[in-house]
Amino acid sequence: MTERWAIAPAEGGGAEVVPLGPGGLPAGPVRREPDLVAAVRGRPETGRWVWRSTAEVYPRLLAAGVRVERCYDVEDAETLLLGHEGRYGEPRSAAAALARLRGGPVPPDPPARAAEPGAQSSLFEPEAVHLPLTDLVEVHAEQQRRHDATAHPDRMRLLTAAESAGMLVATEMNRAGLPWSADVHRRMLHELLGERYAGGGEPRRLAELADEVSAAFGRRVRPDLPADVVKAFAQAGIKVRSTRHREIEEIDHPAVEPLLAYKKLYRIWVAHGWSWLQDWVREGRFRPEFHAGGTVSGRWVTNGGGGLQIPKVIRRAVVADPGWRLVVADADQMEPRVLAAISRDPGLMEVAGRETDLYQSVSERAFSGDRGQAKLAVLGAVYGQTSGDGLKNLAALRRRFPRAVAYVDEAARAGEEGRLVRTWLGRTCPPVARTGDDGSEEAGLPQDGPDGTGEAADAGAWGGGWTSGHSSADSRARGRFTRNFVVQGSAADWALLLLAALRQTCAGMAAELVFFQHDEVIVHCPEEEAATVVAAIREASDLAGRLTFGQTPVRFPFTTAVVECYADAK
Repeated sequence: MTERWAIAPAEGGGAEVVPLGPGGLPAGPVRREPDLVAAVRGRPETGRWVWRSTAEVYPRLLAAGVRVERCYDVEDAETLLLGHEGRYGEPRSAAAALARLRGGPVPPDPPARAAEPGAQSSLFEPEAVHLPLTDLVEVHAEQQRRHDATAHPDRMRLLTAAESAGMLVATEMNRAGLPWSADVHRRMLHELLGERYAGGGEPRRLAELADEVSAAFGRRVRPDLPADVVKAFAQAGIKVRSTRHREIEEIDHPAVEPLLAYKKLYRIWVAHGWSWLQDWVREGRFRPEFHAGGTVSGRWVTNGGGGLQIPKVIRRAVVADPGWRLVVADADQMEPRVLAAISRDPGLMEVAGRETDLYQSVSERAFSGDRGQAKLAVLGAVYGQTSGDGLKNLAALRRRFPRAVAYVDEAARAGEEGRLVRTWLGRTCPPVARTGDDGSEEAGLPQDGPDGTGEAADAGAWGGGWTSGHSSADSRARGRFTRNFVVQGSAADWALLLLAALRQTCAGMAAELVFFQHDEVIVHCPEEEAATVVAAIREASDLAGRLTFGQTPVRFPFTTAVVECYADAK
């Protein structure tokens, strides 16, 4: 059995440590250690550390060269358990958990910290309330009892362990950074945007395109101001509601071409221009702050830097160190394969058990070989496209794969009815948005965050019942979300176990995990380790599939490239 210790930092750089036994209860006396790093280093590497927050302890250990194999993050576990209990959005700090346990007033969570270049601490660390070790152990023991009370305790424990492992991975990625060539980046910016003008104004190419837009409209127009562009089109007799690409690309007007070119380059200048390079790239590394489980579906986010939205053209700056390589691995058709595993649909599992094109296999069974229609049907089932052609495609899919479609249909129905909806391991969906009498949102379904990284984890609490304040539109919106949530969230659970397994394999190597988003992982390694890393990714994928979903025929293959430059992997 893995040894467990609870640890809490103490004043003066020391720590309090206590061994844990069954049920998370103390199995010995509390010891006061003069140095936190030495306290961890002096115990077996294979043990599991129980602490309040990974962000509180692990960066300090890594800085001293101490790697932890396993941990249990109490505050992360509290987030998962609150969601499972239908209390998503309640304060999730260890101090709040202790107050609930003892029946006292529950302190609010500290506000999230704004993104700061160079910061390496947690989103919640600056004002966090630190607990004495005995209180922390009490909270941990109560969490063990709450795990036992869930419908599937083993799955929920696995989810908690996987999420804690994700916290370790994220901290290590934050320390490693993504290899980045500032010189290549500057050359790209010059090629795309031209010279920089003094005073921080638009670079030459943007200024030229702005002049072309104005000339096309016959008056001065600011292409960076959507309202100005909409007004200019209106004066030209063309009604548009926005300046989104899909709305204006088909318009027959001479301003369209330079406007679209301007918008594309403007995004690069603002999001990844010279100022971004100065703020976020240091010592040959891009250092966003990765945060595991930062969304309600379990997807990761970055706190600043746009770390999960690197444009393809900018990926040319992601360059391996001399003699090293980037192993870039993309999971192939991950969400349909996850749907096969969680629905236990025999036909879809058989298709997803092949490492060939899943959509082509589906098309041969249900769509007369039309791969495009098959892909639309599968994604429509997951994302809720149930009208028009989507409804016809869904009907064809239901005839061939009835259990798969029924699974997401039931998730949508449960969402519409206000029931709790969970991933395969037990991650739980938050409540639907509800508009108050004053028009404000009292609780929100997840929306795209500033990084475009999925959902913002700010939905309010819901106790599991539906109220009259929810409209039919709210219900349908939640149904569409929960339909996708059971698939996307289960995929995120699987990905955590993939990362945990890959991290273990790379532990004795020079290789380092440097990037992860949804279905893509990048490992930076010496050239001679690349083949080993490629094999490790495949093995980690297989292991994650078995751990997450049990024994099924479903496989999760990766498209893997070993490259010197990230852009060459696509």
